[in-house]
Amino acid sequence: MDPIRAIADAVLYEGYILWPYRKSAMKNQQRWTFGGVYPRSHSEGREDDPWEMLTQCLVATGPETGVEVAVRFLHVVRRRVARQTAGGLEPVEELRVEGERHLSWDEAVEREFELPRLRLTDQRAGASLAVAVAAGEEREDLVDAAGERVGAVLRSWEALEGTIEVEAEPVDRGLQRITVRIANTTPCAGAGPRDQALRRTFCSCHTVLRAAGGEFVSLTDPPERLAAEAGACRNQGTWPVLVGEAPDATTLLSSPIILEDYPRIAPESPGDFFDGGEIDQMLVLNILSLTAEEKAEMRDSDPRTREILERTEALTEAEMMQLHGTIREFGLARR
Repeated sequence: MDPIRAIADAVLYEGYILWPYRKSAMKNQQRWTFGGVYPRSHSEGREDDPWEMLTQCLVATGPETGVEVAVRFLHVVRRRVARQTAGGLEPVEELRVEGERHLSWDEAVEREFELPRLRLTDQRAGASLAVAVAAGEEREDLVDAAGERVGAVLRSWEALEGTIEVEAEPVDRGLQRITVRIANTTPCAGAGPRDQALRRTFCSCHTVLRAAGGEFVSLTDPPERLAAEAGACRNQGTWPVLVGEAPDATTLLSSPIILEDYPRIAPESPGDFFDGGEIDQMLVLNILSLTAEEKAEMRDSDPRTREILERTEALTEAEMMQLHGTIREFGLARR
């Protein structure tokens, strides 16, 4: 996989579900905690749950510099399980069909919006894009060995509305400030339950910027001559970092979690565990130590938790040893 895409996906799914990877776990009762851009009507009057996200960064320009902007987030999908009755489908918390258990819970689908390339000149330039996702639903019938429908998995999602605005502003000769504003204007009853707002939220929202014919300036460690300009950049709910292979500076990720420039996925990692604050080896050992009943719930809670369990149980002894005691590099901290 493209290493830039791998980092962006790790940000997208950070906190999607946490150890012990089961629906019943207390820490999984409140999800989608990073990078939420909430409906404005829900957000106004609250100190948390912002309805806007702002990114500002610097790009060193050349004769023909263009910037491409992509905004990505998760859209909550409500998953309901229903049992077939004489009167129709009856919602239930769980349903077993041919030995497989289906649980009612929430999933998510990826959304991505790309703006046309913005050509940078010595004048202000800008572009905007409407976020418009229609409400929808899908039904997956559950049938028994005889082919008779005994229930269904019903998936539904709410409509989303908002805007993405990009502006380029000359700061100095050969230097421009890029501003990306993301706003969620989805209608939502302000006094409704938080779950209602979350289904209309841009969850784990982040921005990927790519420069052609130019380079982004590190805001984490800017050149001394650009320290003042870098310090003047405003970022609300985001942390812009360079991504890719150093010293390439043509791609920037504006992340809702704090990262260093050029973050990397550990090559020995067996896959995403949705919890960057934990050590992969410890998560693997904890998963392998689950009881059969706990593994069954992990398997049934979500397609992604099932993948984690199956991947973990398939690890070889050599792959397990790779997770133990890896040293990346030694060096001195710069004063």
